[in-house]
Amino acid sequence: MNKILVNERLKRVAETFGTPVLVMDLNIVKANYEKLIDNVRNSRVYYAVKANSHIEILKLLRDLGSYFDVASRPEIEKLLSIGVEPERMSFGNTIKKTKDISFAYNNGIRMFAVDSEMEIEKIADNAPGSDIYVRISTNGMEDDADWPLTRKFGTSVDHAIKLVKYAVDLELNPIGVSFHVGSQNYNPDNWRVAIREVSVVFEEARKMGIDMYMVNTGGGMPVKYSRNIPSVEEISEVINKAIVDYIGENTLVVLEPGRSMVGSAGAMVTSVILRSKKGEENWVYTDAGIFHGLTETIQNIRYEVEVIGRELEEKGKFVLAGPTCDSVDVMYYDIELAKNVTIDDLIVLYNTGAYTTEYSTNFNGIEPPKVVFEEIFVKEPLTEEV
Repeated sequence: MNKILVNERLKRVAETFGTPVLVMDLNIVKANYEKLIDNVRNSRVYYAVKANSHIEILKLLRDLGSYFDVASRPEIEKLLSIGVEPERMSFGNTIKKTKDISFAYNNGIRMFAVDSEMEIEKIADNAPGSDIYVRISTNGMEDDADWPLTRKFGTSVDHAIKLVKYAVDLELNPIGVSFHVGSQNYNPDNWRVAIREVSVVFEEARKMGIDMYMVNTGGGMPVKYSRNIPSVEEISEVINKAIVDYIGENTLVVLEPGRSMVGSAGAMVTSVILRSKKGEENWVYTDAGIFHGLTETIQNIRYEVEVIGRELEEKGKFVLAGPTCDSVDVMYYDIELAKNVTIDDLIVLYNTGAYTTEYSTNFNGIEPPKVVFEEIFVKEPLTEEV
């Protein structure tokens, strides 16, 4: 798909609905779902609702047969409201409110993630007899992921083994182990390393007479931003081989895509509201920023950015900032934009379908981006063509 043609479509949407606007293409979501199912053997997708919980995305995935990874009561309620059965939900947040566990259980959810004794106790008290899976940490993978998740979530392999036994002692049903290699991970081998560590927990559980059958590989598959990425096919091949080598070919493989499901299906269009010069720096301010969808830029997420209608012009270095009265509201201090960018130009940030609307606020009274669904990519995400 030619970038200029895509940008012309995005411009028409922005002119119709105003900016900022997140334009989503459901064809790409569908294609991303099918690619995962087709490439990871014996797999089941649990879409991470937190990535983009728009009702139209949830309805599409519901109809495709997806399962769902939920993190809170409101996410559960939203899924129930569109007829998603509780059997298709996994409460994957390892930091759950006691009353939310009870709510989930009373509404039929029986699958919960844990990584500590207290979480197991909470589930045993409020969701007796439920299935649990233990999340292990993935140490040593921080350098390969834009958004590491190691310290806050998961536990060691040795501790995971103890948690499996503790869950059985409290009459819960351990069904497997989960991990997350970090969001936007560029090294397929990290999935192999994690699965090998999972196998240790499986083996020790067998010795205790506990036969687990599920490996939850979490998320982490990357979206194309500003650097090359391994393909879904490459990562899937690593997962498939590691499962056979370390666990067994009949193992259920759970996938929890969030970013890789919806990231490439969206593009955010924002308007330039000011250009200024501060010393030697050229600044461009837009009507969307850190507090209005672009929060992930404060970590390591480097979206590809283009000025619509100036794709072929010479570029220069700019500071790109948002509209609020907060000094944190700066996306990039070294972004390349068309040198002649000016007020009222439209700037597009590609592959922004994940975590943008979910992070949006009304800070300073500024409205978050609208969401519009259009067939902007015509069944193919954006390529490098101009």
